[in-house]
Amino acid sequence: MHGLHLTADLRGCAPAQPLMTQPNALRRLCLAAAQDAGLQAVGELFHHFTPAAPALGAAQAGITGVVLLAQSHLAVHTWPELGAVTIDVFVCNFQGNHSRCAHIALERLVEAFAPGEVTRQELQRAGAHPDLLRA
Repeated sequence: MHGLHLTADLRGCAPAQPLMTQPNALRRLCLAAAQDAGLQAVGELFHHFTPAAPALGAAQAGITGVVLLAQSHLAVHTWPELGAVTIDVFVCNFQGNHSRCAHIALERLVEAFAPGEVTRQELQRAGAHPDLLRA
């Protein structure tokens, strides 16, 4: 259960870009990011929310997308009304070090949204075993 959990909070994303409001666009990006990073997708779910107050002229609502990976998961949540996105990439490093793959997937996702500002965090989960962290 040793692993690496990466997060990124994005601000200043263009609200009108398809990745913010179109589940199929976000799905294609997430699956491509996983594949490009050498991670194996084994399942997925993308949910498009409805605007909270459409009668008041609220902008389109965002999406929550999750890709289950053989190595664990990646999740993306968009808030077009705020120009914000949150991203989580977690990889299990039990049967090999997938940390580099996690970093590649995260960077691919961040770049696609072209945010004005990014806050990243990195957490080693369950006190990763030193032998599994060797590149």
